[in-house]
Amino acid sequence: MQAHNSLVNRGALTMVVGAAIFLLYAVVFFFRAFSSAGFELGVATLNGVTPQQLNQLNPAVMGYIAHLHVATAGFIAATAIAVIGLAWYGVRAGLWWAWITAVISPVVGLAVALPMHYTGAFELDWVAHLGAIYLGTLIYVVGAVMVLVALARKGSATA
Repeated sequence: MQAHNSLVNRGALTMVVGAAIFLLYAVVFFFRAFSSAGFELGVATLNGVTPQQLNQLNPAVMGYIAHLHVATAGFIAATAIAVIGLAWYGVRAGLWWAWITAVISPVVGLAVALPMHYTGAFELDWVAHLGAIYLGTLIYVVGAVMVLVALARKGSATA
């Protein structure tokens, strides 16, 4: 039983670390929306057009892009905060419903958001743009698998 609790605790903590990377990415994404250094991390121009050039052409478009970036940052942060809470309190307590919810939530977000990055609609430096998300996801998945193994062992031990 002690090994089960230890693996669950370490796995939940690992999930929290992965989700904390999502939260940090959201904070950077939020502040980046108000800078003029580019559109997003790893996206300096859109087909050669800088934010300054686009703003000269149509300031409403840049305002709209900033609005979308702030909203996206908010949803990334909200998801990160939710799964941090689920992992720290529910998953650590060994609750299956918390683990399932903590896994499904970011999977839905990533399944919706990531495919658009590979359509070729604009150029991006994928390491700068998505590297933190992939790193956070990898860490998060390792933690989720650790907890899954521990919970499955617990289930088979009680059967």
